[in-house]
Amino acid sequence: MKNTFLLFIPAVAAFGVVPSTTRINAVSTTKLGGWMDAFKNDESLGKPQNAGLTNGPRTNDNVTVNGKPVKAVVGQKVAVVAATARAKISYDCRNGDCGTCMVNINGRKVKACQQVIPPGKCAINTLN
Repeated sequence: MKNTFLLFIPAVAAFGVVPSTTRINAVSTTKLGGWMDAFKNDESLGKPQNAGLTNGPRTNDNVTVNGKPVKAVVGQKVAVVAATARAKISYDCRNGDCGTCMVNINGRKVKACQQVIPPGKCAINTLN
C-alpha cells in the first residue's frame, strides 16, 4: 500500500527560488516486513545473567602507608597504593634498576615500583 504525501517548499524571494511542490512516496513502516520479530526477546534463553564481576576484585583492608589506613587490591603495585595515600616516594627509572624507590614493607626493604600488595597485613613505610 503506497501513501503519497505532498510537500510544499516555500519560496525565498531574495534568492529567486520559484515555489514548487515535491511528491514523496512513502511506504508504511509499521510492519517492516517481519523484521520486528528480530527485536523480540528469545524466551528459551532463560533469565539474563549479570555480565559484571561475580565477586569483584580481591581487596585488602589491612594496608597502611606511613600509619594511614588505605584500601588496596591484592596484586596492585605498591607505588600506586602509596600515591593514593599521597606518600612521597622518589622514582628514577620505574623499572626496578636504580633502587631510589625503596620502601619498608612489613620490616623488609623492597622496591615500590616492583612490589605488589600481598594478601594479609601490609604496613608500608617510606624511607626518605
